Amino acid sequence: MSQRLLDPPPTQPAPFLHRMNDLSQSIHLAFGLIAGADTTLANTVALSLFVSGTACLFAAGFGLACGAWLAVARFPGHRSVVLLLNTLLALPSVVVGLVVYLLLSRSGPLGAWGILFTPTAMVIAQTLLVFPVVAALTRQLVADSLRDGGDQLRSMGASRLTCALLMLVHDRWAVVTLLLAAFGRAISEVGAVMIVGGNIAGVTRVMTTSIALETSKGDLPLAMALGLVLLAVVGAVNVLIALVRSGQGSALAGAR
Repeated sequence: MSQRLLDPPPTQPAPFLHRMNDLSQSIHLAFGLIAGADTTLANTVALSLFVSGTACLFAAGFGLACGAWLAVARFPGHRSVVLLLNTLLALPSVVVGLVVYLLLSRSGPLGAWGILFTPTAMVIAQTLLVFPVVAALTRQLVADSLRDGGDQLRSMGASRLTCALLMLVHDRWAVVTLLLAAFGRAISEVGAVMIVGGNIAGVTRVMTTSIALETSKGDLPLAMALGLVLLAVVGAVNVLIALVRSGQGSALAGAR
């Protein structure tokens, strides 16, 4: 047997190392985009915060009132409404996007508004997505609070709805926590805003839809930069929730 056959084949650059080099380079470029406040990146982040923040404000206004009312209301079919509301907690975002699209399309009942593929349509979709979260958690929060202290308020002549609203004020830290959780749900959503917004550059492109698009295009640095910012936003929300809970615990300890 010849010596040539016994010698090992010449080594080739390992594909794994090559991919790791590409990954590290993409991460480096992503941090460069963030540090340099890239215009496209900044505009996308700003639009994401605006859409999700506005949607959460609308959802909070309607959801808190609806949840408080459901906690004290008694009417035929009440249990069915509560069951439906709890079911909507797991509502897929693409279903919300499809419903809003059908309503706002040219052939839809609200097509004359002409707001499809605009940030307004995205706000509507995210409001409908977040509303069940706020309403269902508010109803449970108020119901639990009334079970503990509602009798005292009713003995003072307060109506059921007044008791529910007072419980929201009393449990304001818990309300802030659920609103932060709702914002986290909205900011990380992709399906609904993709359908009703159209992912138009500079108009309706938010962080989640941009990540999906830039990844498919192969622009990994921008996709990773947006992903890092999104993680930072979600992380900040979780930190705020932890701070609110610790503040709630301190307030309860002080009250004792």
